[in-house]
Amino acid sequence: MREIGIFLFLAGSVAIVMPFVAPTNFRFPLLDWMNNWGTTAGWAIRGGITLLGLVLWLSFKNRDRA
Repeated sequence: MREIGIFLFLAGSVAIVMPFVAPTNFRFPLLDWMNNWGTTAGWAIRGGITLLGLVLWLSFKNRDRA
């Protein structure tokens, strides 16, 4: 679960940063689906993915590997 949390956190972070870094005519199809429901919902999805990843990562961070 820790690895899934790290992946979701990084994917959400990239999704948050890309609209500010990429040129305006650049479209990334994997991130474009988030705006299908509107700008506010797109930002809520980005934040939710990042927050879920952070929670999973921190929840399973200190568990011993068997």
